[in-house]
Amino acid sequence: MGSGGSGRSHRWVLLKGRLVASIASAFVMAITGVGWTGYHTALGRIIISHALPNAATTLDGNQNILLMGLDSRLDQNGQPLPQEIYDALHAGDESSGGYNANVLIVVHVSDGDGPVTAISIPRDDYAELPGCPGSVCAGKIKQAYGLAYQQSLNSQAAGKSGGAGATNLAAREQTAREAGRKAEISAVNDFLGISVDHFVEITLGAFFQIAKAVEPITVCLNADTRDSYSGADFHQGVQRIDAADAMAFVRQRRDENDGSFTDFDRTRRQQAFLVSLVQAARGGGALSSVSGLRRLLQVARDNVAVDDGLDIMELASRASQLSARPLSLYTLPISGFGKDANGSDINQVDLPTIRRIVNERFMSDTPAALDAASPTTGPAPPLTEPVILDVVNAASRDGLAGAIEEAFAARGFTRGSATTAAAPADDSVIEYGPGADRGAQALADQLHVPATANSAVAAGTVRLTVGTGFPAADYLAHPGATTDPSGSGQVSAVAATGNGDRAPAPTDLSQMTAANVPCVK
Repeated sequence: MGSGGSGRSHRWVLLKGRLVASIASAFVMAITGVGWTGYHTALGRIIISHALPNAATTLDGNQNILLMGLDSRLDQNGQPLPQEIYDALHAGDESSGGYNANVLIVVHVSDGDGPVTAISIPRDDYAELPGCPGSVCAGKIKQAYGLAYQQSLNSQAAGKSGGAGATNLAAREQTAREAGRKAEISAVNDFLGISVDHFVEITLGAFFQIAKAVEPITVCLNADTRDSYSGADFHQGVQRIDAADAMAFVRQRRDENDGSFTDFDRTRRQQAFLVSLVQAARGGGALSSVSGLRRLLQVARDNVAVDDGLDIMELASRASQLSARPLSLYTLPISGFGKDANGSDINQVDLPTIRRIVNERFMSDTPAALDAASPTTGPAPPLTEPVILDVVNAASRDGLAGAIEEAFAARGFTRGSATTAAAPADDSVIEYGPGADRGAQALADQLHVPATANSAVAAGTVRLTVGTGFPAADYLAHPGATTDPSGSGQVSAVAATGNGDRAPAPTDLSQMTAANVPCVK
């Protein structure tokens, strides 16, 4: 179980409606009570994804909701977008872009009455990619979706995955997108040390049409800014912008007047836009009108995908009970800039610090759970009897078995063999021989992997087979990783709206609230 736990809560259903309504029209409609006839019609055309395995249908516990924004210039069926969207993009046509998940925001909603917390992952953060999509085991976290998407298309073209996916464009597109969703969710889970409970995927088309439905949108900038690449040309202060300008507002990552403008500033622009949408949903703006909500309905039908565990109907039925709660949006820090093995620019990260930040923010409303939480790779009680540990590497990661042997030798295990499996495996397995049950259970408790007896394993020996889903990043150093040796101490956030010398640096954890429209760089 990741930070914040998993499960479904009544309070989550209500609050998720308030927040995600700003992203997907189905949720906005649920909150504001648009007619059921139109709602049922829309529901039949929303893309329902099965990318979240074992999705629960109960409504208990804390919730982590992943918002994924794709760079694709196509709709959910692989078809071109309306020309006005390409005109607004200032970035090519349907042949441009790709399937990178350029927006990754995890929203945590607790089961109690605490705040809502949203955390943005910088898209170029270097991360382990579980399952090695496209045979790439580590890369920019945004790439997991596109690599798995292309791998699926290649398999379909080669006839390796038949069925409906091989018969028409829309089916092939959705088969490939399902692979992309699964890969991106796995990468986010592994990177943050959490479990995603639900997700909403939107395209550039959805973003533009949402902006079109709610325009004008109130934003605020702390300085004049201009960028010919995105079409951004804004003045300092509060202003109301249309949908085309909104595209430029959230896509700008250069500033002709300020060479220090970075991708992190773009992330904070995206957060500021979300805050503006939340304000519109709460404040009697465009999202509170029937005509505006009907326009958003079309967005949900054609440009949004949600997981199959999301009970939208129950969300709507409980919407009247919704009460406002504070919202904070964070942007995760990096430890520096670097390059991967291919020479591409990446964000280096301190993974233990990232996970600690997420754990602290997501669990701050349940301190007892935070006190009880411990990292997966943290110290374990010493073994009371010698146990040999054999490790079989079925994760396609060079050196992983030896690294695990070294790590657990420091925790009381006796080094055994470190070998490589004949073929990769998805799941990790712990098996033990006679007399090794206590050691196996100690290992199982740390890794959250079940242990089973196996007479084929030697007496006094535990055999750990690590699959592609194993958190290899905890044991292997890679080009984008640095280590915080202390692994303790809360990371303080700086204001996302800081200006000049007080502007947040890429190495800062920044925080934005939704109390008012934020003024950003």
